[in-house]
Amino acid sequence: TRTMLPLLLLLLAMAHGQDESQYRPKLADPSLGGLKTTSTFVLEQPRCVFDKVQGDIVIWLVVAVPEAVPRFNNSVGPGTPERAFQGFPTSAPAYMTLNTTLLNYPCPKPPRDITVLRVGSETKCTKDKERPTCNGPLPGPGPYQVKFLALNGSEPVAETSWSEPITLRTAQPFSSIPTPGSGHSAGMIALTAILSILFAILLAGLLAMLVFWGSDTCGGTSTFTKPEMVTVQRYNTHHVYDQPAARL
Repeated sequence: TRTMLPLLLLLLAMAHGQDESQYRPKLADPSLGGLKTTSTFVLEQPRCVFDKVQGDIVIWLVVAVPEAVPRFNNSVGPGTPERAFQGFPTSAPAYMTLNTTLLNYPCPKPPRDITVLRVGSETKCTKDKERPTCNGPLPGPGPYQVKFLALNGSEPVAETSWSEPITLRTAQPFSSIPTPGSGHSAGMIALTAILSILFAILLAGLLAMLVFWGSDTCGGTSTFTKPEMVTVQRYNTHHVYDQPAARL
C-alpha cells in the first residue's frame, strides 16, 4: 500500500494535466539596480519554464503572504474576491496579476530582450474594484512569496515552486538622518564651516566693491574747465593803388 500511494498520486496529477515545475521564481540580476523598493520588486521572467505545456494557456503571477502558501488553492481563479488585489492581504491573502500568454516568454531569449517583471508598478488601479488583477503597489515590507501558474481556461495545467520570502525596503525615519552637531560626521561639519566662511568673505568683498563704485560715480568732484573765449580782431586791408610810374 505504501509503494502504491505515490504512484496513485502521480497518476492523479497526470490525469489533471498539471505539471509541478522545479523552477523557483527569483529576483532579477542585482546589476540592474532598484530590485526592491518600499512597494515593488523585480523578478526574472519564467523563460523556458512552460515550453512543454500544450494548448492556449495564460500564465499568471501569484503573490501571497507566507501564511497563505501552505493552503493555497489553484482552483480559485483570478478576478474572484479571494484573489483580488484590493483585498490583499486582509480578505485576500493572495492575489493573481501580470497575466500573459506563452508568446511573451519565448525560449530561448532573443538578444536584447527585456526579461524582467516589476511587481507593484501600477498605481491607478489600486482602489479600482473593476481591476481585481491590478499590479498595484505592495502594502508593506512583507515578506511575500510568489509563483507562476499556467491556466488553460479556468483549469490549472502547470505551476512553478514558490519563491523564497521577499522582504521589501523600509523607509528611513526622519530622526535617523544625520544632522550637523549630531556627531555623525566631523569632517562634513568642518567642510561646511569652511565653505560658510569663504562665502562670507566673498560676499563682503562684493559689497565693498559695490560701495566704492557707487561713491565714485555719484559723489565725485570731477570738474570741467570752461574753454577760454578767443577774440579775433578784424582788420580792414586798405587797397593799395599802384603808383603811377615816375615821369622821366
